[in-house]
Amino acid sequence: MKGSIRAVTFIGIFSAIAAPAGAQAFYAGVRAGAGMPTGTFAEKSTATGNDAQLRNATPGLGYGLDAGVGSTLLGLYGSYDHMQFGCASGACSTSGKYELTGYSAGVRASVPLLPLIKPWAKAGITYNEMKQKLSASSSAPSVSTGKKPGYEVGAGVDIPILMGFFSLSPQVRYIRQKFSGKSADYYTFDIGLKLRSPL
Repeated sequence: MKGSIRAVTFIGIFSAIAAPAGAQAFYAGVRAGAGMPTGTFAEKSTATGNDAQLRNATPGLGYGLDAGVGSTLLGLYGSYDHMQFGCASGACSTSGKYELTGYSAGVRASVPLLPLIKPWAKAGITYNEMKQKLSASSSAPSVSTGKKPGYEVGAGVDIPILMGFFSLSPQVRYIRQKFSGKSADYYTFDIGLKLRSPL
């Protein structure tokens, strides 16, 4: 609950700062999708203790909030992420998990080539925290990395629906994240629903 409140506050502040009083297009929305660990984050390891942290991650699910403002071609965006990965490490039980939360902000470029499908790409800075829960129990101990910077790149398409007031946005992202020298890189495959303005 606290994370969601912080996310709404973050996106609200971002929107207020980024949106001038002109005819800028603004959007806000939600998304959900799957996360796919890659690199050493997904590496199979028989290590235990600290050496087992940020290893043996398995695919998981997550959700996020998005907001952005800009012209037809170029704009700014801000987002909140909450993602859970499975943990097959010897440091976790069979129900252990990795939980990532954080924020990102950056630049988004649109390519208005088609009237109905609008491709876009984005790149930005992330500020994420990873918690490793040793089991699914709410009272189970967890290990936190603290918030660290990283970066993301992504691409997708906006498909207008309901007279163009909303759009469906399938997208793929790659997130490069390091915590205390250890990588926690992953891909996400998301579907989003956005409300757009001006109406």
